[in-house]
Amino acid sequence: MRTSLKVTLWTVGALVALPVLTLATTSIVNVVATRSELAAITSYGELVPVDGKEMNVVVSGSGPDTIVLLPGLGTAAPGLDFQPLISELDDTHRVVAVEPFGTGLSDQTDSPRTAENIAGEVHEALRQLGIDRYALVGHSISGVYALEYSRLYANELTAFIGIDSSVPDQPGADDPTPTDGLVALRDLGLLRVAAAVAGDTYAGLPYDEGTKEQMRLLTTKNSTAPTLLDEMDHTASNFASVSGRTFPADLPVLLFVVQDGTDDDGWLELHESQAASVDRGQVVALDGDHYLHHTQSTRIADDTDEFLAG
Repeated sequence: MRTSLKVTLWTVGALVALPVLTLATTSIVNVVATRSELAAITSYGELVPVDGKEMNVVVSGSGPDTIVLLPGLGTAAPGLDFQPLISELDDTHRVVAVEPFGTGLSDQTDSPRTAENIAGEVHEALRQLGIDRYALVGHSISGVYALEYSRLYANELTAFIGIDSSVPDQPGADDPTPTDGLVALRDLGLLRVAAAVAGDTYAGLPYDEGTKEQMRLLTTKNSTAPTLLDEMDHTASNFASVSGRTFPADLPVLLFVVQDGTDDDGWLELHESQAASVDRGQVVALDGDHYLHHTQSTRIADDTDEFLAG
């Protein structure tokens, strides 16, 4: 009987100790790896002063017209992520990829991630560069920020171009974005384990190995940092702040929309309604996933050239 009890206690102890030791190991590995990864990040673009901090921008090309690119929520390195599209546009345009605070090589910030604050900071970065006339291209959540931007700085915009951009009152707009526990999962090294299991998320995409590695490093650096977590926490309120809003009627609007599944969720119809609210609006449905600029950059650039020329 005593032997059986000892075996049971040893078994229970081992079952308890195993996950504790595993988490201790992944935590230590995460600390060491994070330090090494931060040292391996290389600079690109240029830093401009905004509100006492530095915002990174990537400027390419020297055409007569300027196109400003804004990323979707959670894009860890916009200046690198947009490279396929930049390479298609910068032969005929000056292209400026802005890395808002908390993304890429830009600083973190304590300023609340409201649509108004983000729009104001992007505008200040462009002002520092002497840019005051441009087409705004926004991916995903930047469709919300662009509405606020057009309210504040409509006189500077020549057009808005959306890449599967968010629209007011879309399904799920009221739902909070869950962030609880992400920091703990990061510190325990479990997010790193999940990333390793997922494998190469950029496989088959038009990036060289060096760029893919830098995007992975910056994802580790930024994905659970305070600025992005605060932006995620503000998602529902930022959607609410533009509820029912439209772009200025005289602002040309071109919207690229993911075609797959639009018949089921009304995604295409939402964008057609947004395009119909302005004097010159157009919707282009494309095959692909949410990051259309990864695989459809040539088509996006060609249609953008034609639209802006018109």
